[in-house]
Amino acid sequence: MSRAVIHETFGGPEVLELREVPEPHAGPGEVRVRVAAVGLNPMDWGISARPEAAARFGITAPSGFGSDFAGTVDEVGGGVTGLAVGDRVYGGALGRAAADFVVVRTPTALPDALFRTPEGISDEVASTLPVAGHTAAAALAAIGPRSGDTVLIGGAAGGVGVFAVQLAKLAGATVIGTASEGTFAFLRHLGAEPVAYGPGLADRVRALASASGGVTAATDLFGTETAEAALALGVPPERISTIAAGPNPPTGVRPVGAVDAGPDALERITDAILAGEITVPIAATFPIEKIGDAVTLQAGRHVHGKIVITL
Repeated sequence: MSRAVIHETFGGPEVLELREVPEPHAGPGEVRVRVAAVGLNPMDWGISARPEAAARFGITAPSGFGSDFAGTVDEVGGGVTGLAVGDRVYGGALGRAAADFVVVRTPTALPDALFRTPEGISDEVASTLPVAGHTAAAALAAIGPRSGDTVLIGGAAGGVGVFAVQLAKLAGATVIGTASEGTFAFLRHLGAEPVAYGPGLADRVRALASASGGVTAATDLFGTETAEAALALGVPPERISTIAAGPNPPTGVRPVGAVDAGPDALERITDAILAGEITVPIAATFPIEKIGDAVTLQAGRHVHGKIVITL
């Protein structure tokens, strides 16, 4: 037997249970990964809380939990090439990552993709990368930040935001990030000029960006407030992206998701991490036995960086 986080019904963190389940094994064209760390994303508890969100991903209850993981290949099925027992890997297993073992088909594609973990990157850091890294890369690729730009990033202190801020800075842009005031020092450490979200956002951003000639591009990582402020500031809609605007984003704004990232997005991010150009702030780690506490903390929406589950 092995362990997995299961939810029989949809609901809050209280529905998540760590259970004993039959140990899975790799079949033909599959590898089994012994999971060491699971990186949490807002979509994870969104799926376990709301059946309509789960349905968009083809998930029904009962179900497993979690998307992003890192660990070590410990079984290789027939016909698999390029991977061997002992290889360190990270990737996605939508709705089933929080478990002792994950079985993944090869070759893989988003959202269930598998990547080699570079030497020098821990399992904890690697487990934070797939959804957040791909989403940040896609959000920025849609608006093309470059030297001379001033980019407004909504939700800059969140799990996707920390990557978006640093990637935009690497592209040569000046970054203004929306956040709560308690996050301002954290954002300045990442290289962004913080601004409080809420009513009057456009006016506050206008004042901050006046010295640089104004905002020229934007990405909204939480709702539509930042996208609407950018439009009010005269940013062309084709230079505004959003990842969480729902079915009706502001007219002309570009909705994107993790699946829109380029094939080398995570390689560029891991190269930057190894070069010391990107840091991955891990706000907290929890053992898998404390999965409910971890999800409760993240669902509060006041976490600065990523939350990781360890096994």
